[in-house]
Amino acid sequence: MKFVCSKSDLLNGVNIVSKAVPNKSTMSVLECILINTTGDVISLTGNDTELGIETIIDGQIIERGIVALEAKGFSDFIRKLPDSDITIEVDHNYKTYITCGKIETTLIGKSGDEYTYLPDIEKNNSIILSQMSFRDIVKQTIFSVADNTDSSSGQQTTKGELFEVFGDSMRLSSLDGHRISIRRLQLRDVYDAEKVIVPGKSLNEISKIVTGGAEDDIEISFSSNHIMFEFGKTKVVSRLIEGEFFDIDKMSSSNYDTKVTVNKKDLMNCIDRATLFIKEGDKKPIIMNIQDSTLIVSINSIIGSMNEELDIENSGKELVIAFNPKFLLDALRVIDDEYVDLYMINAKAPCFIKNETESYIYVVLPVNFNAV
Repeated sequence: MKFVCSKSDLLNGVNIVSKAVPNKSTMSVLECILINTTGDVISLTGNDTELGIETIIDGQIIERGIVALEAKGFSDFIRKLPDSDITIEVDHNYKTYITCGKIETTLIGKSGDEYTYLPDIEKNNSIILSQMSFRDIVKQTIFSVADNTDSSSGQQTTKGELFEVFGDSMRLSSLDGHRISIRRLQLRDVYDAEKVIVPGKSLNEISKIVTGGAEDDIEISFSSNHIMFEFGKTKVVSRLIEGEFFDIDKMSSSNYDTKVTVNKKDLMNCIDRATLFIKEGDKKPIIMNIQDSTLIVSINSIIGSMNEELDIENSGKELVIAFNPKFLLDALRVIDDEYVDLYMINAKAPCFIKNETESYIYVVLPVNFNAV
């Protein structure tokens, strides 16, 4: 195998597929990046069997072939090369010669025979949306996916996001046992219904490499076990999570006894100041005292205390309720509206942050006020 390409194109491709390369694997070949020029293009692939990424880079193929190179060493070396054309040549023993200007080096490669290729996905049902819309909706929901160390939710399905298509709209939902994030997006066309659970890790990595704007599309295709994302010269395939997600619609409530309308930026700044009185690792909550036209946010810790008043519109009962400040801030940061509405029933019931069209709904559970 022999090909020539620019350093920038090669490094960009390596950075993309490296997001699917595991640090450790029982199959050492999966710790490699697969370079394939057996066709008419130069393709790079990373695959940990749960998430696979393939991208095509520009370059000139001189001799066709295939090789697997240890990902970390290869990417680190390419990163430190000067900005010039790179020639990569592989002999029959998979010894790989890399030349860039006056720099010559050799890496020991492996056969790609045992490499796990991306599964073929039949595009029986696909949807198309802008890359910017996809990136935004993931950012607006990914923070409430349960991580692998969080056992509070107790279900594997909470490690992913519920991905639903309803005709001309799409909805992403996530929950971790403490809060729920729901975002709805209007699609350009009408599509068949779909309902799958996509691993949060996969969505997080995909959103990092989707760099296009409102004019650049991403095509999402579904199969029984996988979901595929295609954009630009890149293809990403993720395994789906099996199981039943929580019934999101039953969690959404229109009942409330207290509705607070408040300036989002003012509330965020107030909560942010209150967190200065919380030591790292401490779960000290903030207390929100909702009165007729005033919201008093307070905290009392071993570091100190704070009370701050905010002007609000309150259409309902007065209420004293406590929250983990991080959970409120996570939701408020991804809302673009100048003013937000908070709906509450009592000090032990969830707080709903949503707009009138319910294009977004964030649910935050309060803490036990008596334990504060």
